[in-house]
Amino acid sequence: MRKGRLAAMVAAPLAVALLATGCGGGGSGSGEDGIITLDWGEPENPLVPANTTEENGGFIVSSMFTGLVKYRASDLKVENAVADKIETTDNQNFTIKLKPGWTFHDGTPVKAKNFVDAWNYSAYGPNGFQGASFFEQIDGYDQLQSEDPDGDEGPAQAPTPPAKEMSGLKVVDDTTFTVKLKAPFTIFPVVLGYSAYMPLPDAFFADPKGFEQHPIGNGPFKFQDRQPNVELNLTAYDQYAGADKPQIKGAKFKVYDNLDTAYQDLASGNLDFLRAVPVSALVGDKWKQDLGERAKQKPGLLTQNLGFPIYDEKFKNPLVRKAISMSIDRKTITQQVFSGGRDPADGFATAAVDGYRPGQCGEACEFNPEKAKQYLAQAGGFQGTLTLETNADGGHDEWVQAVAASIQQNLGIPTQFVPVPTFGEFRQKANAFQFDGLFRTGWKADYPNLETFLTQLYRTDASSNDYKYSNPAFDAALDKANAAPTMEAATAAYADAEKLLGEDLPVIPLWTQPVQYGFSERVAAGEVKAYRELDLTTVRLNP
Repeated sequence: MRKGRLAAMVAAPLAVALLATGCGGGGSGSGEDGIITLDWGEPENPLVPANTTEENGGFIVSSMFTGLVKYRASDLKVENAVADKIETTDNQNFTIKLKPGWTFHDGTPVKAKNFVDAWNYSAYGPNGFQGASFFEQIDGYDQLQSEDPDGDEGPAQAPTPPAKEMSGLKVVDDTTFTVKLKAPFTIFPVVLGYSAYMPLPDAFFADPKGFEQHPIGNGPFKFQDRQPNVELNLTAYDQYAGADKPQIKGAKFKVYDNLDTAYQDLASGNLDFLRAVPVSALVGDKWKQDLGERAKQKPGLLTQNLGFPIYDEKFKNPLVRKAISMSIDRKTITQQVFSGGRDPADGFATAAVDGYRPGQCGEACEFNPEKAKQYLAQAGGFQGTLTLETNADGGHDEWVQAVAASIQQNLGIPTQFVPVPTFGEFRQKANAFQFDGLFRTGWKADYPNLETFLTQLYRTDASSNDYKYSNPAFDAALDKANAAPTMEAATAAYADAEKLLGEDLPVIPLWTQPVQYGFSERVAAGEVKAYRELDLTTVRLNP
């Protein structure tokens, strides 16, 4: 999620990109004045759309910005939003026409240049945006990048790229721009609802640092204020041009450092929405007893995995990776830790996504301790202790420790659970490629197509490829899928590409999860998307 959001994914991408479930620090809900309170955790980066690639930041960006298209909350159907028309005859050259009347929260109009300028700025290598690779399909993207001559750790600076603007983007007039891609990309209109493609106002380019302190969007809710590590407040934007106008006055996002604490606040009426249910409340369906009709569940676009640092010599042999994966008793762990609230993974996506094909992981996702030992012996064994890391503020400790115990018991490798204090610190290690053992990773889709679980996670040098996985055959399979003549053919070809991951196993697919969430008695209605994000425009409060 997705990159799709790394789920705090929490993982998207959707998106997709590492599922970090609710993190926060307690306190009572506001409960009055038409304002809803939600659990939240500090985002990894300032709230600039294309540099926001994890769940916590993505939740805010989705509320503050509206893109060319949007995904309907109930079923993720793609609908035009700011775009009036997205036209193409060859899936490579697109003409995009905007609807009139859209404005940013500072009152300035949303023009074609606001999309083009935002995409160019986000793709420009020296700006270091994490979502830059979402623009790699556009002609001229490569001219905005440059190679660091001696790597990230070396003294030499990367040369200035030869261009600052992608040749494939052209502003025609205030409401029209064209996009030329390097090659056909059939699902391009589908991905345009992802946060990386949001427009930025002129104020951003005049003062990027100032924008980080007070972001300005064009969506249904606008930024009010923020207390780091405490809360962030949004208010409804009364000039919002979309059809899905807010029915509430605002939203208070409360930071929690413990999911159980957030759950207790929900149960006691001091929180209005909780996006995930802690393990402690799943046992015996306690959450359903506590919340009654306010306990909600729907099929999800959420995966949970363990990543391999393939850049570490210990994990370069695929047989080592396969052996570790086959020593994990997914079925028992999902039953004992999650009370059956998770489904053991058989591939790299969820059954709820368009293009899902069962059994894509092959035998690597089957529990077979004896064969796992054979593969490990064949690979020459494993020296030392296998570490498993996760962020301590995400509610993952129990299952990570269960997985560690399963590996040690069934494979005979000494294991050690290593908690990293916060999600931010955990992501810093991931971005710097500093893991020397297994690390928790998850993904939430950002749009309803299988591609969201593949490209940004596993393509060579992609934005969320935290493993340094690279397979030219996989990259070529993605290229083939991108260029398929129809949406249906493209989706089938993405599944063909996914099959290659089962052979290489850059991550261990563990399980997929439904969206399990809860409301307070104050909430009369609210639609949660399949990637665990409450659409604030659908929220209605009881009188």
